[in-house]
Amino acid sequence: MTAALLSSSSSTLCAARRSAASAGPARALPLRRRAGVVRVANIAAPAEEMLGQQGAGQTTKYEGGKKLGNAPPFTLQDMRDAIPPECFVKDTVRSAGFLALDVGVVAALAIGAYFLDNPLVWPLYWFAQGTMFWALFVVGHDCGHQSFSNNKALNDLVGNIVHSSIMVPYHGWRISHRTHHANHGHVENDESWYPTTKSNYEKMDKWGKLGRLLFPFPLFAYPFYLLNRSPGKDGSHYDPKCDLFTESEGPLVETSNKFQCAWVGFLAGCTLALGPLAMLNLYVLPYWVFVMWLDVVTYLHHHGPSDPEEEVPWYRGEEWSYFRGGLSTIDRDYGIFNKIHHDIGTHVVHHLFPQ
Repeated sequence: MTAALLSSSSSTLCAARRSAASAGPARALPLRRRAGVVRVANIAAPAEEMLGQQGAGQTTKYEGGKKLGNAPPFTLQDMRDAIPPECFVKDTVRSAGFLALDVGVVAALAIGAYFLDNPLVWPLYWFAQGTMFWALFVVGHDCGHQSFSNNKALNDLVGNIVHSSIMVPYHGWRISHRTHHANHGHVENDESWYPTTKSNYEKMDKWGKLGRLLFPFPLFAYPFYLLNRSPGKDGSHYDPKCDLFTESEGPLVETSNKFQCAWVGFLAGCTLALGPLAMLNLYVLPYWVFVMWLDVVTYLHHHGPSDPEEEVPWYRGEEWSYFRGGLSTIDRDYGIFNKIHHDIGTHVVHHLFPQ
């Protein structure tokens, strides 16, 4: 599956580059790079003053495998203008409808599998329910970007509930994810899934190298990232005093921790009522399927093929800009899963305009 997706992405990028110059931004959204140097830190969306400043005016410098680092023939403002206004309208009723459908499917799967209790059904349930947990994560992800509705309090409430149900600390994750969006493509400043530098690699112990670099262990990395962040970075998404967070954000992290504790208590009660084996089947194993979905999808959206002609660049220092970093992401087609996980595969424009 991964190889096919990588091959498909490579073909898409080639086609985008060929058509970009003549077709304009509406046809060239997947095209990568280059932009003026405007450093953006710790934001959820590009500042309005950046529009029009990033993307045009540079001359072509690179050939061969580095050509993806050249300037796109449009600016961030051009891209904003090419997107229909209705795409920026937040519909709370529609968002709630998607969430209700997800919750309904999760409940139906759990009830059906529990009463069937068939060894042939359980593996199908683990995959289906883990996929639905991933869909719930996407809803919480959109709450974190404040795109679920125009009401911030509602977004944060829904995000805390939904993410807690799949063992994700909503505010801790939301803030670190905001940092990721604001610095994507920057080797030192990006928050997650950035390339391991030689200096970091040499500092890693054998367990770090195993978990980070040797397949299939990276498929299970997410909960460990929440606990310890990525190699070369200190702290935890559960620690309100972590340098990920400002002093004013500490109480928000504590709030999400309380939601997590409440959910753990609920799971403990279910375990007492239904038994450990039932909870292993109903929740624990689907949770790890969800973790694999999250790690695979995140990796595919931020890493391109190993073909030297199609490598997605990463940047350092003044070579980086918000626009350049956002264009270093990749759209993916997940086939029948696109609608199930709310079209999360449309990733490039999401990085540029998260709301």
